[in-house]
Amino acid sequence: MRKVFNFLRLSVLFLTVLSFSASGEIKLPFLFGDNMVLQQQAQVKLWGKATPQKTIAVTTSWNNKKYIGKSGSDGSWSIKIATPQAGGPYQIIISDSKRLVLDNVLIGEVWFCSGQSNMGMTLKGGLNSPVFNSNASIANSANKSIRLFTVGRKTSLEPVSELQGIWKECEPGTTSGFSAVAYFFGEMLQRTLKVPVGLINSSWGGTTIEAWMGENGIKKFDFVTFPNKTETEKLNEKWPKTPSILFNGMVNPMKGFSIRGVIWYQGEDNVRRPEQYMKLMQGLVENWREEWAIGNFPFYYVQIAPFEYGPNNYGPNINSAFLREAQLKASSTINNSGMVCLLDAGEKDNIHPGNKKVVGERLAYLSLSGTYGMKGIQFSGPVLKEMVIEGRLVNLTFDHAENGLTSFGKELENFEVAGKNKQFYPAKAFITKEGVTLFSELVAEPVAVRYAFKNFVTGDLYNTEGLPASSFRTDTWDK
Repeated sequence: MRKVFNFLRLSVLFLTVLSFSASGEIKLPFLFGDNMVLQQQAQVKLWGKATPQKTIAVTTSWNNKKYIGKSGSDGSWSIKIATPQAGGPYQIIISDSKRLVLDNVLIGEVWFCSGQSNMGMTLKGGLNSPVFNSNASIANSANKSIRLFTVGRKTSLEPVSELQGIWKECEPGTTSGFSAVAYFFGEMLQRTLKVPVGLINSSWGGTTIEAWMGENGIKKFDFVTFPNKTETEKLNEKWPKTPSILFNGMVNPMKGFSIRGVIWYQGEDNVRRPEQYMKLMQGLVENWREEWAIGNFPFYYVQIAPFEYGPNNYGPNINSAFLREAQLKASSTINNSGMVCLLDAGEKDNIHPGNKKVVGERLAYLSLSGTYGMKGIQFSGPVLKEMVIEGRLVNLTFDHAENGLTSFGKELENFEVAGKNKQFYPAKAFITKEGVTLFSELVAEPVAVRYAFKNFVTGDLYNTEGLPASSFRTDTWDK
């Protein structure tokens, strides 16, 4: 077993040597290359390898300024450069005795996009799983102001410093294989802000949130078992679910790279453990902000969509509404964050719903409002504010519904009410000027309400801006 682990360590070292050769030439991580986007109006760190103890000069064409640094005894160097307002294309020249030129560089907004398969699902769709209107979206995707970078899949028991990938201009040949959610998010940002946008997609299907957290973050949770690093053969199929293993291989190399923020779409593989998820979400965000060390960047994420989680794949008695509840609660406890609700966009028998455009656009609403300060747009669906019981009637009021509520002409069918016996019955519900009023003839003394609190359901309550309310409940019962 120890030989296996030593082999893995040697493999990582070998790859690092390939990327950062000591041949005397300047070497950069794959993150830095032609066609890249750097975050505007920031102190952006560049780093790499060169001949040891050499003076390194970085010249930026937007201001013709030269920044000077020196490589260490191992050849490592890093230099911070000041980026201007959005623009380009520009050129960056890095030199010691030799020159390395980066061409077609844009300055704009950079977002890190991560999660499991619903984030990774490409614009052309997956096997037997289409993305709505994908062909038209791909055909119309040419936009030199959007740049795409897909992080190659990599697992590692130890943090690595390099990742695989290449920056590409946005065009049909590149967007078809890029994350659909990330593309639709970036396309709306670019179209609205009219600045270059860089999108970095680092995702892997069928993975847990723990796999994406660094070891320092995971150790704070006594309910997470950290792997025995000398017994790698036992990991096998669970490899991409192992705590920290994707952080090490696909996030750690990003540390220090300047970004505006993160969008995140994950949760399906944690659906069996909703009681842990809110704390894990808080831990993930805290861990990434600490490791990145570039400030309290915005973190916007997607609530899992309704789906008929069956006992064959997910175990008995699974109700994904509890996981959605954990995600909703996390949005009020994590600062500089926001959640997209997809209660109206799920598919009963498809865990990868095809309407990826609505996901990306709703993430864009969050960032346009919360990060870029755009006025006049709504970024959240209705969120329960207060419940008042008057006899048989239950009156609900909501935040993020300043202009009222709507069901777009349909009856509200997803409300339930229960008495002290904890038995829920379908309720008749009506939209009023104040919110929603509901009752059930079978419940004389209501004490609790649930809305759309099931595995698969199609939400029918919206604000007038067209954003759906999340499933919610007012009780704290176990079932």
